[in-house]
Amino acid sequence: MLRESSERYLNITLTRENNITTGKIYQHVIERERRGDYLGKTVQVVPHLTDAVQDWIERVARIPVDDTGEEPDVCIIELGGTVGDIESMCFIEAMRQLRRRVGKDNFLQIHVSLVPIVNDEQKTKPTQAAIRDVKQAGLIPDLIACRCAKPLKKEATDKIARFGDVDPEQVLAVHDVHSTYHVPLLLHDQGLIAHLRTILCLDRNSISPSLLAKGADTWHAWKTLTRSQEHLHETVTIALVGKYIALHDSYLSVVKSLEHSAMACSRKLNLVWIDASHLEESVRTSSPADFYKAHHQLCTAQGILVPGGFGDRGTAGMVSAIQWARENQIPFLGICLGMQLAVIEYARHVCKISGAESEEFHKGADNPIVIFMPEGDKNIKGGTMRLGLRDTLFQPGSEWSQVRQLYASINSIDMPNKTATSPKHPTNRKNITNGTTINHSTTNGPLTSAPASSPRPLRISERHRHRYEVNPSKIDVLTRGGLHFVGKDESGQRMEIVELKDHPWFVGVQFHPEYLSRVLEPSKPYLGFVAASAGVLGEILGNGRGTRDHLVDGIEGVRI
Repeated sequence: MLRESSERYLNITLTRENNITTGKIYQHVIERERRGDYLGKTVQVVPHLTDAVQDWIERVARIPVDDTGEEPDVCIIELGGTVGDIESMCFIEAMRQLRRRVGKDNFLQIHVSLVPIVNDEQKTKPTQAAIRDVKQAGLIPDLIACRCAKPLKKEATDKIARFGDVDPEQVLAVHDVHSTYHVPLLLHDQGLIAHLRTILCLDRNSISPSLLAKGADTWHAWKTLTRSQEHLHETVTIALVGKYIALHDSYLSVVKSLEHSAMACSRKLNLVWIDASHLEESVRTSSPADFYKAHHQLCTAQGILVPGGFGDRGTAGMVSAIQWARENQIPFLGICLGMQLAVIEYARHVCKISGAESEEFHKGADNPIVIFMPEGDKNIKGGTMRLGLRDTLFQPGSEWSQVRQLYASINSIDMPNKTATSPKHPTNRKNITNGTTINHSTTNGPLTSAPASSPRPLRISERHRHRYEVNPSKIDVLTRGGLHFVGKDESGQRMEIVELKDHPWFVGVQFHPEYLSRVLEPSKPYLGFVAASAGVLGEILGNGRGTRDHLVDGIEGVRI
């Protein structure tokens, strides 16, 4: 099922259960067989695997995914791959059976196909063949979404409708648009909502007026935000210094978070990709052109971002980029490895700690600033990282922190305290707002009251994915040197957020805030970073909040 894309576009929060893989299904069925659930029967693809897929979907589809806590009315399933692939055969058969299981008016299939252009002619044969194959597998498309470079011509639409056994109105042209965020508008204009309402009989569902109003507000905000992109003239140039830039999809979540923040700041994003290894001194002689080009791009960027990664390749170039950002007052954001390298850079060049290294790169380092987490397993790498939502507590005396001010601006700060767990869905969602789980409480329980002169404790939850951490034994010397660890875990031993005073924006986070960024609710660290790079951070912080209702955007009187 869809995960990250659905979360970004629908402003919902899913769980790992929303992602079904062949391995998960096989493991699930094998565990059931070992428990004796099948009473010694021979376990087969049909019915045991296909039933397991259907049961999984029906179970997960009932889990609340937004702040209403209500059971969803519609479940969207993405069946990836290509019809005919061995890997997807079990899932295709499961979908065929699911259509029969859920009954009439409860299942709709949208078939997605490519319509290539050859010599300025839209070719429909690949789509015809794909529809024929999917029908042979037992699935009958209700709608056909055609991915194409240009709007479909009438003759192409009619031909696809004829061979797909649908009406021409049921053929949707998903052609190239200004931005992927315009695709919902494109589908809406072609009547997708009306088709869904008719085929699934959605009018039978009773929806409260408050939810209808919320949906209308969200749709209006989406249209306003995305359409405003066409009228933006100012740009913000961000240098992404990474080691996997040959494959841009490696940083897809990072790029999307930057896009969300740039739109919120009313700026066009100019993303410059810099191979971190090209910033290293050894490249000055081996490839001078790459070296000087990378340095020119770095020096002319308005903001510098160092994302996560593994291994020591390119880390020297990342440290060089971080030093440039720190010494030249260039806004900087470090994610996971980027945060660890920012600490190492500060230890070397400001605190003058000789041999400051990470155990990930140099196992026998004299002064390991970054160490392997004690609870980790150095022999088994699969499934042994520190994963998932983890709490971060902003430390006393960190009220000056810019990233803290952005997190504290979330609307839930003014809401009554809620329990951390909902009886309807006991997955410890707490109160999810702006893509970040916020819970104003102490380690001993919810905070019921606080003196007016005392700042309220702020606890956030973000997703993590790492094996190494900043060495707790080095915190005192680093803090005395001017590096502030404004966010720590509940134990106070694990560093989560590092920030510098007297800098436009110099923030490193151990977690991955990009995983919870939303189109209408950008990630706070990314929003602050892009805003500082664009020179509008003071304006955003001056609003007192960083939410969709308060960021500056004068389009149609709506503030994004």
